[in-house]
Amino acid sequence: MADDSARTREEPGGTGTAEPPPYVPGHGLLAGRTAVITAAAGTGIGGATARRFLQEGARIVVSDAHPRRLAETRAALAGEFGDRAVAAHLCDVTDETQVGALFRRTAEEHGGLDIVVNNAGLGGTAPLVEMTDAQWDRVLDVTLNGTFRCVRAALRSFRAAGRPGVIVNNSSVLGWRAQAGQAHYAAAKAGVMALTRCAAIEAAGYGVRINAVAPSLARHPHLEKVASAALLDELAAKEAFGRPAEPWEIANAIVFLASGYSSYLTGEVLSVSGQHA
Repeated sequence: MADDSARTREEPGGTGTAEPPPYVPGHGLLAGRTAVITAAAGTGIGGATARRFLQEGARIVVSDAHPRRLAETRAALAGEFGDRAVAAHLCDVTDETQVGALFRRTAEEHGGLDIVVNNAGLGGTAPLVEMTDAQWDRVLDVTLNGTFRCVRAALRSFRAAGRPGVIVNNSSVLGWRAQAGQAHYAAAKAGVMALTRCAAIEAAGYGVRINAVAPSLARHPHLEKVASAALLDELAAKEAFGRPAEPWEIANAIVFLASGYSSYLTGEVLSVSGQHA
């Protein structure tokens, strides 16, 4: 029986590559649950995750630091899935006051919280010998410290409510692998992995699971603002399927970690990667 989930074509020169697979329909895996998704505006992994969660039956609160993009994202999702299914709150994850307000408002307005997806992160490319303190600090503050602030706020919310929950952090394979010009980003993502493992041990006692995804390459307009097309093409060519991931393919892995199908996983980092070993 033919499997069309990864349709393969043969390129000149004999290199097999795969077209993106068909989009997977929802199966109600998150029905009735309330989720916060940070950095969810636009067409990146956060936006794809918001759409997938809605398709799986969740109510979502999307946050972002960009007012216009957030409003546009909320309007588009509400138009498709219903006004009551989507809320939006501005939140800059480098600001502890805004992070605390996001989680308090979510608990108050929706009667509690079930899932948190920490997607906010900041990249860039700079050789280490030329990198400034400001460049290093900015990437670490958004990507690692921002995740810390959101994990802490989520755990406080779960503990105060006395209810179990799930946190999924967005890391990167660069937390394990080396790439020139990415010392700040790689250090931050490795930190997210370590934070995930340690926080999971602490949170297990009150029924909260914490895991992370580590994508290799998901190409979208946000990424193209901080990396050249030539570099992204080069990285895509190294992937086993000869293509980058679709953002929704990363979102599928996040849905798995947020759902009951991963009920015995905590403190794990799931590589969502098509790279050659």
